[in-house]
Formats: sequence, C-alpha cells, structure tokens
Amino acid sequence: MNLFDQINEDIKAAMKAREKEKLEALRGIKKVLLEARVAKGAGAELDDQEVVKVVQKLAKQGRDSATIYQEQGRDDLYQQEMKQVEIFETYLPEKMSDEVLEATIKTIIQSVGATGMKDMGKVMGIASKQLAGQADGKDIADKVKALLSE
Repeated sequence: MNLFDQINEDIKAAMKAREKEKLEALRGIKKVLLEARVAKGAGAELDDQEVVKVVQKLAKQGRDSATIYQEQGRDDLYQQEMKQVEIFETYLPEKMSDEVLEATIKTIIQSVGATGMKDMGKVMGIASKQLAGQADGKDIADKVKALLSE
C-alpha cells in the first residue's frame, strides 16, 4: 500500500473513531495531494517520494504558522497547529541525526572535490537529491556552509 492509500485508510479510521482533529489534518493532506495530482496531469499518480515532499511542505508551513501564533500570544491556535504538525510528521520518514548528516555531507564534499564556498552549489545539488526526505533543506545548507568554511 502506498502512502496516498494509507492516508485514505487513516481518514476512514479517523471518521469511524470520531477523531475530529486528526480527520481535519488528514483531509488537509488529501486536498493538497489531490491538487498536486491534478497539477501533474490527467490520470497521474503521485509516488511516495512526491507525497513525502507535499507532507514535508505542509509540516513546515504548520510549524511556521505555529511560531507566528505563539509570538502573537494565541496559544489556542498554536496548540491546534502543533497537533496538526504532529499528525503530518507521522507520514514522514525518520529525520537523519546531525552526526550522520555531517558524515554524509563530508563524503559528498570529498567526492565532488569541493574546496571552499565557491563549490557550495555543486555540493548542495547532490546533497539535496541524496538526502531528500531525510533532512531539511535548511539543515543541509547550514552543514554544507559550516563544513566548506572550515
């Protein structure tokens, strides 16, 4: 069963269990996935990697919204947004630890032969593709900058 089908099954389960918050979050994911499917073309299916990208984007947007709500003193909306983010994150692969991320980026730097910040684009291109879904783009960029500026 692919990730899209799993989300549909979880929607049915949430409906039966009357889990309002979970159902709302899952319907939000499904809506965005259906929009992405339509944008891709008629009869197109989304593979798991594309579904993960969409869910990652939703989780990031949710965290950003939650931060804004917290800054504005809206704890009710902050809590609601964070609950949705937690639900989104159940469909994402495990995040890579900092040590493993750093080791992987060091390997990429060596394979590319990068010597300084001028090679950051080359390293980022490979690292972003290789680490897609396993690490956040900002975290990758920060590690690459730190390692290339040494």
